[in-house]
Amino acid sequence: MSVEMPIWRAISFFRILALGYAVLRYFHSYLAYLHPVSGWIYLGALTLWTIASTRAFANPHRCSRYVLAADLAFTVTGIVMSGIIDTPARIHAGALTLPTIWAAGTVLGFAGKGGWKAAAFAGGVIGLANFAGHGGLTGDNVHNIVLLLVAGCAIGYVMELARASEAALVRALQVEAATRERERLSRDIHDGVLQVLALVQRKEGDLGELGRLAGEQERALRTLMTGGPLPRQSSGAEQDLRALLTPYADDRVTVSAPATPVLLPGPVADELAAAVGAAVDNVHRHAGEQARAWILVEDEPEAVTVSIRDDGPGYPAGRLGEAEKAGRLGVAQSIRGRLVDLGGTAQLYSVPGEGVEVELRVPREGE
Repeated sequence: MSVEMPIWRAISFFRILALGYAVLRYFHSYLAYLHPVSGWIYLGALTLWTIASTRAFANPHRCSRYVLAADLAFTVTGIVMSGIIDTPARIHAGALTLPTIWAAGTVLGFAGKGGWKAAAFAGGVIGLANFAGHGGLTGDNVHNIVLLLVAGCAIGYVMELARASEAALVRALQVEAATRERERLSRDIHDGVLQVLALVQRKEGDLGELGRLAGEQERALRTLMTGGPLPRQSSGAEQDLRALLTPYADDRVTVSAPATPVLLPGPVADELAAAVGAAVDNVHRHAGEQARAWILVEDEPEAVTVSIRDDGPGYPAGRLGEAEKAGRLGVAQSIRGRLVDLGGTAQLYSVPGEGVEVELRVPREGE
């Protein structure tokens, strides 16, 4: 909901209350007017207009320039009529105009639609109507108009700030969303490049598969560099996480999972499996040729946890921070970045000489 909508609803409510106040004031003093019937006719028209325009004043999209112009015309007409149907003695004694504080609703409408400058314009027109048609340049008129201008300009300024803040927030959210998408794409490029290099290093797989993977990474990298439209992840149905993790098992990696399916939404399962793959790849590249790894899947009611533990040499404290500063973002993006995007956590534990343990935890939907 727009941050300015509550203010517009307050303006609409104020106009109704102000109308009731104007009618009650006139009811208690209409016998003192020179032409009381004319006053009732005006207030009847004002009542119909207020009811008809209530929805317009509750929403900035409905409150058009024509609505505001008509509202200002009703205010000015009521002020001028007050100077005609009331007695000179009452006017000079400080009698209120027919619309009374309802005129403030007009200024607030201009403030909401056009900011403080529009509010100053409406207040100025109403002030001239008071000076020309109801008592002239008196102390009471000056006092009332100053209050009207101050209140209208203040609300108008607040509305301008609210719109500017909302626009800045929208831009920030758009930038954040684009940044997160590009981080996701860079992770995919990182993992894909490693896959291509692994094939080249092992000299396995046919040239067609190698060419296909290289082509995919070239297109993704070109998209990332040129700022083109990013590929979207499909929603997909639920997937069994076990089926995605089983391919990581080999003579050095053991996968242990529950006997029953571990179901997660398709994109969540894919990203979690990719993070596990990045952790396993780190074991192959950094833990040594003789190191073994164990993948343990835990399916809990509130979350799914996957632990990857190896018996390699581990790494000293601060090593990951140094790698990230040096631009090596495998852990920061391929593992932690993925889990953060899923609303989960990635914890890494290591003691030199005792291997590394990576714990990935993804909450289930609604938890």
